[in-house]
Amino acid sequence: MPTLLSAEYIALVDRGVSTIVASRDAQLRPSVMRAVGARISTNGQRITVFLRRSQSRQLLADIATTGHIAVVFSDPPSHRTVQVKATAAVQRAVLPADEPALQSYLSAMQHAVAQVGYGPQYTAAMLNAPRDDLVAVEFSPEAAFDQTPGPHAGEPLRKERQP
Repeated sequence: MPTLLSAEYIALVDRGVSTIVASRDAQLRPSVMRAVGARISTNGQRITVFLRRSQSRQLLADIATTGHIAVVFSDPPSHRTVQVKATAAVQRAVLPADEPALQSYLSAMQHAVAQVGYGPQYTAAMLNAPRDDLVAVEFSPEAAFDQTPGPHAGEPLRKERQP
């Protein structure tokens, strides 16, 4: 089955990198928020991002109304970046089974942000979220773009056949 994301991009998202989530309302006004966690399926065909409900009200309302989502995954030390988009994102409650993904994301981000000079306390404060304030947003990528600064920034990724 073809996938938009190569193994390299799936690994980038899977290792836990900076995750920024955006949408827009019916008048095309943008909404944006930093995710406090992310998870990707091994084949790259399903992504879950975790948001603080209290900080993401407009973004969550826009996703609920339009289904549209754009997510940028960027590695702070290297700036390696990929953007994925979808038009059928859905929200769900955060489950106990999501806890390992949230903990893994925090650890990975603490490591990545430390490489650019910020200690683990900074990242822990940035990603701190009471579990009852979290919501999961799931989607299947429909479009993907290389957003790494350089000559290929903005270029769409082509679907790849998986072995």
